[in-house]
Amino acid sequence: MALKRIHLVIRGRVQGVYYRASAVREAKRLGLTGWVKNRPDSGVELVAEGEEDQVKDFLAWAQHGPSTARVDKIDTRWRSYTGEFASFTIEG
Repeated sequence: MALKRIHLVIRGRVQGVYYRASAVREAKRLGLTGWVKNRPDSGVELVAEGEEDQVKDFLAWAQHGPSTARVDKIDTRWRSYTGEFASFTIEG
């Protein structure tokens, strides 16, 4: 199966609602690596890598996030897999 990388910028009510912590839990459940961080524009940005099916499942999760979040828009960019991450972490 193909290894993929995705870069997302999530907008809506996504800060202060445990979006990052929930993203870490979901990514680890799916066996993905990468990072998630808050952006100064009140969005959340993340990069995730792993098996294509799991990355797609993570994207589906990111479209709604935790129950306390409200996702209005996601900018999605598919990238080449790099294998640079050892785990999935919260940055900054």
